[in-house]
Formats: sequence, C-alpha cells, structure tokens
Amino acid sequence: MKIISTNIAKPTIIEWRGQKVETGIYKYAVESPIFLGAEDVSNDHVIDRRYHGGPDKACYLYSADHYAFWQNKYPNQDWKWGMFGENLTISGLSESEIRIGDRFQIGNAEVQVTQPRQPCFKLGVRFGDQSVVSDFWTLPYPGVYVRVLSQGEVQSGDEMILIERDPESLSVSQVFSIFHSNKENLELIRKAITEPFIAASCRRDIEKLLTGKSQ
Repeated sequence: MKIISTNIAKPTIIEWRGQKVETGIYKYAVESPIFLGAEDVSNDHVIDRRYHGGPDKACYLYSADHYAFWQNKYPNQDWKWGMFGENLTISGLSESEIRIGDRFQIGNAEVQVTQPRQPCFKLGVRFGDQSVVSDFWTLPYPGVYVRVLSQGEVQSGDEMILIERDPESLSVSQVFSIFHSNKENLELIRKAITEPFIAASCRRDIEKLLTGKSQ
C-alpha cells in the first residue's frame, strides 16, 4: 500500500435545508508533507468534532482503487483525489483485508485502525447528489479511520507498512456490514462490541443495534 495523495481542506460554508453549515469535506491535494497529529491533521479543518477528528478518528484513509467504481457510477463529477473527504488516498487499501486494531507505519507516523467511515449528508453535498450517501452505506468501500499512535509527517509515495495484526479481529468490512446487511447478526454485533481497539463512538452505535433484540 502506498500514499497516492495527501489532502486537506479549508472551511467551506454550504446550504443544507435552509441553513448555513460549515464543513471540511472539500479536501484538495497538496504537494508538501502533512503532519498527522493526535486528534487531527495539521492545517486541515475538522469542523464538527462530534463526528470527525479526535483520538479515535484523527485521520481518514480511502482507497485509490475504489475511485474507478465511483467514477463510473457518478461520471459527471469533477474527479480529483480527496473526493471522499479523505486525508490520505492509498493505493492497495482493502477494507476486507484490513482489521480493527491493525497498526501501520506510514512515513514518520504510526497509526491504528479504529473503524469504517459512517457517511452523512455532507458527502451528498460534496457530490451534489444525496443518493451517494445511500450508495455508500450499501457498498463495501467505506474507507478507514485511524488513531495516531505516534505523530509524524507523511507524504505522497510513502508506504503503508503493517506492524502488528490480530488475525482474530474483525475486518473493517465486517464492522461496516453491521450497519446494513448484517444488522440482525447478533454474533457479529457482539464480536464487534468487544473489539478492544474499535472507536468508542462506533462501539456505541453498534450497541444501539442491540436495542430490542435478544441479548
């Protein structure tokens, strides 16, 4: 796996249901290295910290390999790296292979996988089409959030090197499936909740799925 593009954003005001909303989803590629901090990427702008940034979601990674699929599905977009709001566009990244808790060296930083992305309306605003949000939920391309264990600079061309993995951990794809195709899979839900390195907010969202189900 290798970094294809490093992306940051400036705050952008959008209109949503009659209100002005500030967002940092309009990422653009930069040539210089970016610094992965403990809670966000330096010089990026994380606006709504209820859902973005923080220790468990300091940086978002998306696979360059998925772009061809989305370009075919949404051909009228002005396609550039960073379209999904990712800080790092990575070649060879596969959510079905990467596992919760995986530790990677990227440039001078060390990161740990915490959860798949859970998209909101802002992705639809970015595309000018809210149908992309429902498509995103049902397709196996959620991307990967990481916590930053060791802060440092990364840049295009840096390799993403696996340091440590628990082969018993759930893959990112398995966790993401809980929110659509596996909502009734109690065994998988319970397994996800007990993952020691899963993001706290993701664990809470999965726990909510148990409401009304036999525990």
